[in-house]
Amino acid sequence: MRGNNEDAYWMDADRGIFLVVDGIGGQAAGEKAASIAVERVRARLDRPTGGTEQRIREAITLANNEILHTAQSNPEWQGMACVLTLAVLENGSAVVGHVGDSRLYQIQAGEIRKITHDHSPVGEREDAGELREADAMRHPRRNEVFRDVGSEEHSPDDPGFIEIQRIPFDGASALLLCSDGLSDQVSSEEIRGAVERRAGDPDAAVRELIAKANAAGGKDNVTVVIVEGEHFTAPAQRMVSVGFPLVPILFFVAGVILAGAAAYFTRAMWTPPPIVITPRVIVVSGSIATAMADARSGDTVEVPAGEYREQIRLKDGVTLRARVPRDATLRAAPLSNGPAVIAEGVKGARLSGFRILADQQTPLSAGIVLRDSQVEIDDVEIKGAGIGIEIRGTASPVLRGNSIRDCLAEGVLILGASAPWLSHNVIQGNKGAGMAAREGAKPALLENVIERNVLEVPGDREMLRKQNFITEPPRPRGPR
Repeated sequence: MRGNNEDAYWMDADRGIFLVVDGIGGQAAGEKAASIAVERVRARLDRPTGGTEQRIREAITLANNEILHTAQSNPEWQGMACVLTLAVLENGSAVVGHVGDSRLYQIQAGEIRKITHDHSPVGEREDAGELREADAMRHPRRNEVFRDVGSEEHSPDDPGFIEIQRIPFDGASALLLCSDGLSDQVSSEEIRGAVERRAGDPDAAVRELIAKANAAGGKDNVTVVIVEGEHFTAPAQRMVSVGFPLVPILFFVAGVILAGAAAYFTRAMWTPPPIVITPRVIVVSGSIATAMADARSGDTVEVPAGEYREQIRLKDGVTLRARVPRDATLRAAPLSNGPAVIAEGVKGARLSGFRILADQQTPLSAGIVLRDSQVEIDDVEIKGAGIGIEIRGTASPVLRGNSIRDCLAEGVLILGASAPWLSHNVIQGNKGAGMAAREGAKPALLENVIERNVLEVPGDREMLRKQNFITEPPRPRGPR
């Protein structure tokens, strides 16, 4: 029934990683918290250092502290947080990290077991047997939680913060992760029944569960991830397994059903039949633009080392990355002074690992121009352009780990009612402002290095200095 979606998810079927997040804090704030949680958990788990339990603890803690710092930097996001459940499959087991009242169930041999504990007053009483499940589902304090991700500073091993468990996970069982949009509306026995009736067809199981949640009132966003073991009450006709010994994983978010490393897109009454799309890696052998023209959503375009004199346009859902970070250089296209990269009305794209260079012989009006585009830009170096990165419109892109220096005007110029996220960037020696936010823009800044540059952004200057390293040039003195 809601018009906005505060749930989020991430999964990597090849590595057996599954995450469900439920944002807290109102429309914009809840969505922002959930987005940060996915980004930080993913970034930590992408680094395979340390044991699984410790990686999970560090991932959730990084998400927690970044949500907190972001909320402190923007009055509109004060009080935002989230709850989450994360499962990582490893050697016949699942390591589960959990905070809040999202849930993970295990279904096996006609039984369903709630693995996680609800960190809430009502959930605690239900887990202790003081409340029946049906009474807990109807309780007026059902949505209160006493543990969350983002409301206070934590370290990875803080007691009473992250619940960590390791449980067996074999081919005869299934796991179901969900936000409370499902568990507050559909009983555990109904969940078990749907998953077992549809064993081998998680697509149908998800459809049935979502229909049940909506029929019961549909009061909240509903996100569900089903992970089936290879032999989970398998019918005669099985679907092809992927990754670990898994059949395709099905998840549901705000009316969209996706599966496995591919995707099933379903609308209204789930017709027409699902379309399977397999992501590809397209290696550039000549022109980047030619490879981008061939790419479709979900693909990655990989660029070998070299210098490329062409203008690049980003596309929905396509990742454009340098094979070796900073070994691929973009310059102005012939008879053009730029920009080098343009995104107009683009969603879900990513640009990573490039150098964008300009000089008197090959000038660029801008390194990157983003218009109404929700994209990620990371590990990109921009030097000598007119403007380093220009952001226009209402979309809120993410800039992470970039170097923007020696530009002829602003390093980063933000125009319009957007709230881009900028973290761990180095912005140095640009002739205009290092960063300027105008026309209602409200960027969130964390752990950026801004040196020898003026900063023209709204917000508490003392807080900005606490959360970033800022050294502005001395202001010229007036006449004595």
